[in-house]
Amino acid sequence: MHINKNNITAVILAGGKGRRLEGQDKGLVIYKNKALIEHVIERIKPQVGSVIINANRNQATYESYGFTVISDDMSDFQGPLAGFAGAMNFVSTQYILTLPCDGPLLPLNLVSKMLSKLNAKADNTNSIIVAHDGERVQSVYALIPVALLSSLQAFLKKDERKVGLWYNEQDVIHADFSDMPEAFFNINKKEQLGEH
Repeated sequence: MHINKNNITAVILAGGKGRRLEGQDKGLVIYKNKALIEHVIERIKPQVGSVIINANRNQATYESYGFTVISDDMSDFQGPLAGFAGAMNFVSTQYILTLPCDGPLLPLNLVSKMLSKLNAKADNTNSIIVAHDGERVQSVYALIPVALLSSLQAFLKKDERKVGLWYNEQDVIHADFSDMPEAFFNINKKEQLGEH
């Protein structure tokens, strides 16, 4: 099955507690004169058919960016997989592209690289494409078929929350971004707000 950008909804994950940033809502933290999520929106919007935001607080602020905001179906900040599931349940596209809200330098060719990996595979119906920066898997930068929703829901029902463990049950293909590892820089601490 040949997939293009119009088959993809980007899901910006802004649903966390921001524990390492003293509980601040990460997506709204200012970096280089703009909220972190604004950097992410600017970079991803041209690469996909549509964008939604996954947020569990400050929904009205996120809605002011002009995108649909969805909350996790599961309560109490259950982690990225809960955001994946909520998005997969909501979108009408065949794929979601998951992104953290605190990665302001994400690659401008993220989707094209992932799609070339996906479309090169003969049977790609249930394949997940995940970014690899040359040193580590960037597990929340992922192109995921919505058809895997029932598998993810079953995994979450077992009280599992680790992204990598769910990926272990799937057909995962890595997209190589080793030529630009800095693109996956993310903000976890106040000190990093002055970096890059």
